[in-house]
Amino acid sequence: MKEQLNQILSQALGQVSSVTSQQELEAVRVKFLGKKGELTGILRGMGKLSAEERPVIGQLANEVRAQIEQAIEKAQQDMAQRLIAAKLEKEQIDVTMPGQKVLLGKQHPLNTVLHELYDIFTGMGFSIAEGPEVEYDYYNFEALNIPKNHPARDTQDTFYINDNIVLRTQTSPMQVRTMEKQRPPIRVIAPGRVYRSDAVDATHSPVFHQIEGLVVDKGITMGDLKGTLEVFAKRLYGEDTGVRFRPHHFPFTEPSAEMDVTCFKCHGKGCPLCKGEGYIEILGCGMVHPKVLLGCDIDPEVYSGFAFGIGLERIVMQRYKIDDLRLFYENDLRFLTQF
Repeated sequence: MKEQLNQILSQALGQVSSVTSQQELEAVRVKFLGKKGELTGILRGMGKLSAEERPVIGQLANEVRAQIEQAIEKAQQDMAQRLIAAKLEKEQIDVTMPGQKVLLGKQHPLNTVLHELYDIFTGMGFSIAEGPEVEYDYYNFEALNIPKNHPARDTQDTFYINDNIVLRTQTSPMQVRTMEKQRPPIRVIAPGRVYRSDAVDATHSPVFHQIEGLVVDKGITMGDLKGTLEVFAKRLYGEDTGVRFRPHHFPFTEPSAEMDVTCFKCHGKGCPLCKGEGYIEILGCGMVHPKVLLGCDIDPEVYSGFAFGIGLERIVMQRYKIDDLRLFYENDLRFLTQF
């Protein structure tokens, strides 16, 4: 039996030394050390040995097993080292070669100006309110003094989901939602995406952005509205910017106005850009209609307020002298990297 064990050891070591893959090495291990392996078969026959021979053969069998296991483990380590060396050789990197330039993104011009607006209005004590883009008809129209069949709805080509749910056409619903949850004094701006079923051209898009503003408190007047918006215009466009207000009509404000700023090209002298006016319209505004206050359980005899709505794209186009709104959404790096 000693000769058999020595022969198994010799065969196992010889086969381990000649393997070239993990699969071959595993086959050798199973052949000699597995449940049906040659060494296991020898150990099963130890019951036929005498009491004196059994411990001697048992010790020799353990030594043979240990040597075979040690040889297999070393072969595994050698094979792993060879694989690493081959991989390093194959994937060699020339550290002296110039690296590839990483293209870094830039902030979109809409976001750049939006964050400027945040700074301007939060500096005047406004907080930021955000709400759903999929809105109830009640908040988008009725609570803003635009009941069903009101003529003002004809000017807003709305995306209706059903009779009572729409994609909001303005961020004005946040004025009502804010007044429902918060008692005066109120001073908020509501930025966000809005949707109208407009054909895409140089000045129209079915998706665009608005920033609504709302102030409600005791003693708020049209003078407060004009002063706030004049500060906004001068902070955004420069201290030499002139403003003017023209009477207008919005169902949710009374009185209402549109605000213009001096033309960026001619500075008020008149040119083709401003159609000879010297001014360019940038927003609509007015004093909050008493019906809107009453609908939010705010007494118009005690409180008053003003509201305004700014089209972000229009502001940015004038700020950077961009003549086509579609450029904002085409993701053309040649355009975006200019800002």
